[in-house]
Amino acid sequence: MERSNGCDVAIVGGGLAGGLIALALAERCPGLHVRVIEGGAAAGGHHRWSWFASDLDPAGTRLMAPFRMAQWHEGYEVAFPRHCRTLQTPYRSLASRDFAAHLATALPAGTLATGQRVAGLAADGVTLAEGGRVPAGVVIDCRGFQPTARLQGGWQVFLGRHLRTDRPHGLTRPTIMDATVDQTDGYRFVYVLPLAADEVFIEDTYYQDAPVLDRPLLSGRLDAYAAAHGWAGTVLEQETGVLPVITGGDFAGWQAEQRVPGVARAGAGAGFVHPLTSYTLPFAVETALAVADAFAHQPQMTGDALATMLEQRAADHWRRTGFYRLLGSMLFGAAGPAERYRVFERFYTLSDPLIERFYAGRSTWTDRLRVLSGRPPVPIGAAVQALVQPRAPLYSGTQQQRDCA
Repeated sequence: MERSNGCDVAIVGGGLAGGLIALALAERCPGLHVRVIEGGAAAGGHHRWSWFASDLDPAGTRLMAPFRMAQWHEGYEVAFPRHCRTLQTPYRSLASRDFAAHLATALPAGTLATGQRVAGLAADGVTLAEGGRVPAGVVIDCRGFQPTARLQGGWQVFLGRHLRTDRPHGLTRPTIMDATVDQTDGYRFVYVLPLAADEVFIEDTYYQDAPVLDRPLLSGRLDAYAAAHGWAGTVLEQETGVLPVITGGDFAGWQAEQRVPGVARAGAGAGFVHPLTSYTLPFAVETALAVADAFAHQPQMTGDALATMLEQRAADHWRRTGFYRLLGSMLFGAAGPAERYRVFERFYTLSDPLIERFYAGRSTWTDRLRVLSGRPPVPIGAAVQALVQPRAPLYSGTQQQRDCA
């Protein structure tokens, strides 16, 4: 099946989705010649992915097990103005440098092609920006989400910092949400991961209406948060992100808008994301295993067949996650920016299993009724109006994702 100077499967984008598909194929279908074409200097970019142990089934847990990751077996904490809690679900976090390091050793030599910008995709290969072409039997586009007028919602904006402290910080478990911080600008929380006795990752995160990342503002607030907790030391790394929080839209139209005949799509750019939390790892793992399973059962898999399969999986995922888009509409539309934290504050009074299923995107009908029952954290009239009034598009022509450096 391999093409001369080409490959059986070309994966465009060496981020989480593309890297995991390559890894799953290498394990399940070692006879396939796979090429991962990444524009950056290394696979994975500059990110940190986190998840709950309960997000993955046994097969997904096995796929992720070889990665070097931070693990907390005694749960995590949340903090809100009127409610603090420790939950028992084990938590995991993977840095992109460790992701790239494992791919470099686990994938066959020559699989990863970094520093290769892509000019175009077709069913039979990939055209490179610097010239040349990679022929392929199947092409999978795993590049990230691009703003679109077809979908609606808001944005999750964050700045994270890996700090080596000048003395032990004393933390034993993560704080997934510290929403006791100022809420003026929208739902805001600080995310804290104790990575070692003298290392901590802190991230300032906002659910806001515009995709604007004010780096000096967030950096100053991280400085203040660290000082308030007595953490001083050396900044080892810093990362930023502007992620969509999807509340609705024309998903089929969005799929058609970006479709290239015979080219499959995976990852956040194909819709495999939790609409409210922006989590991607559980869905990237599921998709990678599904792709590997498809090739294992049909070695002569075509690009058309794989594109159809993944498009259908994405459409099914969209249907299954409608409840989270509804909650996102309430979060953004039913309360002023300073009051949005109340939605999550009330949510974290619910049971551990319900919260686990929520993050994994597997909420039952009973879970949904429980989340929506009782005294609402926002005015009922405003909640109803938020559900019937569409949010702004995730791209409006002049809208830009802005990093105010």
